[in-house]
Amino acid sequence: VGCRRQLDKAKLRPGTRVALDMTTLTVMRYLPREVDPLVYNMSHEDPGNVSFGEVGGLSEQIRELREVVELPLTNPELFQRVGITPPKGCLLFGPPGTGKTLLARAVASQLDCNFLKVVSSAIVDKYIGESARMIREMFAYAKDHQPCIIFMDEIDAIGGRRFSEGTSADREIQRTLMELLNQMDGFDTLGKVKIIMATNRPDTLDPALMRPGRLDRKI
Repeated sequence: VGCRRQLDKAKLRPGTRVALDMTTLTVMRYLPREVDPLVYNMSHEDPGNVSFGEVGGLSEQIRELREVVELPLTNPELFQRVGITPPKGCLLFGPPGTGKTLLARAVASQLDCNFLKVVSSAIVDKYIGESARMIREMFAYAKDHQPCIIFMDEIDAIGGRRFSEGTSADREIQRTLMELLNQMDGFDTLGKVKIIMATNRPDTLDPALMRPGRLDRKI
């Protein structure tokens, strides 16, 4: 097919969505990546105007959270100078009502970056492979809109410990977890994408999810 002279041909890579002229099949323009409506809705969740000064009694937790999430996004040269890999994410755990979601909202409202709010139970779909596709699209959207924070609330819905027996529904949830593990620590680096997970049952989570390199800090 042909291409308009005004378009930069270097951007025409395999997998790029384009608009064609119906008669000559000439490439007329590039199109953005197709985004699932659910992922689009996650990105338009407003965290509200919450500052760290309004959160009382959690000064140590706030310091740790800012070290993991805020510092690599605002001052990445500090990590390059020392020669260490910045942390990818952290796990917020504790009893219900201790401010886990509030801390994530405070981080999102203080930083000038994109924010994806994900309720893990909403990812699970009745059709095989749909949940894993949702995880893939979520991370692809985050990488296209860096810097970005992905906040996954109630992660025990999909991050539970794997076992050999179980129904087909359990196996589908395990496939979703494997896709999540692959996206967090696969061949493609996350770059300026940070992950915050929250749960009130850390003892039920899979050890592969908890290891350093995926969730570097437990707060």
